[in-house]
Amino acid sequence: MSGSPDEEKLEELRQKKMEQLQDRADSQQGGEEQEAARQQAEAQKKAVLRQHLTDDARKRLNTVKMSKPQFGEQVERQVISLARSGRLQGKIDDEKMKQLLQELKPDSKSFDIQRR
Repeated sequence: MSGSPDEEKLEELRQKKMEQLQDRADSQQGGEEQEAARQQAEAQKKAVLRQHLTDDARKRLNTVKMSKPQFGEQVERQVISLARSGRLQGKIDDEKMKQLLQELKPDSKSFDIQRR
């Protein structure tokens, strides 16, 4: 006896389940690699910022990131690109950071509310 149809279905289900578990394990491993790469990139970013910003400028940038995360990330990317392109002479101090933030700040929209 080669096996009843029920046994064949059961074996087929087992096979599918094993494939699903294997796929899930593979995707988790890929996720761990992505996480490790992200952490390494974050460490490199912090090292570049530490190298090119004074303590006061770094504190100011962190404060901006707390209140406006996307804007803070944009400023960080700008500082890193300036550093990598070699256009930074010396460190960015608090005054230069203020200027950079002012330049990169999106134009604030003014609203005139008129009452009738």
